[in-house]
Amino acid sequence: MIKYPACIIALLFSLASCDSAIKPEELYGKWKYVKVEHPHASPPDSLSSAEIKASAPYIQFSQNNQLIIMWDSKVLSHGKFIIDGHNLVYTETMPDGKTRTFPFWVSKLTDKDLVFETKGEDGSRVTAVRDGH
Repeated sequence: MIKYPACIIALLFSLASCDSAIKPEELYGKWKYVKVEHPHASPPDSLSSAEIKASAPYIQFSQNNQLIIMWDSKVLSHGKFIIDGHNLVYTETMPDGKTRTFPFWVSKLTDKDLVFETKGEDGSRVTAVRDGH
């Protein structure tokens, strides 16, 4: 039986279990919401397809780490983000000029699909598709 040093085994396991971190350029562009869920609410709920279509919500990421969320053709939220592994740490600029910071956990990111969520009882999970796809 071949014996491997523990550090090599640990390294192999850590490499196998890690996905690469999100890169900002993978996010750039407009992502239209197709599903909005509130899985931690009691009871869990979601918006209907008709509600989403009527509100036409989207999130847009741009260079310089800018983020804007639109809902009913109005700015719902805007601010800056930084990437921390599979989290977007979002610093929202409030109407009074104050800020608040919270993470979005990204569970899926492809060139066409984005799924992100906030945690807690009032958290939501959003499924979005890249505009133009």
